[in-house]
Amino acid sequence: MDREYGFTYRMILVARRYRAMLDEQLRPLGYGTARMEALSTIARASEPSAQIAIAKRIGIEGPTLTRMLDTLEADGLVVRRQDPTDRRTKLIELTPEGEKALEEIMRVAHLFRASVLKSLTDGELDQVNEVTDKLMRLICEGAE
Repeated sequence: MDREYGFTYRMILVARRYRAMLDEQLRPLGYGTARMEALSTIARASEPSAQIAIAKRIGIEGPTLTRMLDTLEADGLVVRRQDPTDRRTKLIELTPEGEKALEEIMRVAHLFRASVLKSLTDGELDQVNEVTDKLMRLICEGAE
């Protein structure tokens, strides 16, 4: 296996397996990583965000987020409000129930993450973070 192929293969497998295992941990709570990603993205915004901005930050298509938001809204975890400056835009906010759900999700995610990363040294974790940050910048800049 050449170096570049090995990199691609490992990145895909690690990401897929990590997500699947975290989904397994969240399933008993009725959640998954997709919900975690949407709720945490909404929560991290400094002010209510438009759907399109949330979709862009997560890296998914608008219709995919719309379906997710429909479910989250039906479950009482988010609310869509009319943007006072643009009638065509809906701003998304977490409800108190959504904040509570996100806290529960993050507690489970933290425990899972700690169990996975316990065998890595701080230096190794720093190195992984530096390399993946660089890769993300290169990907976002469109490097070939």
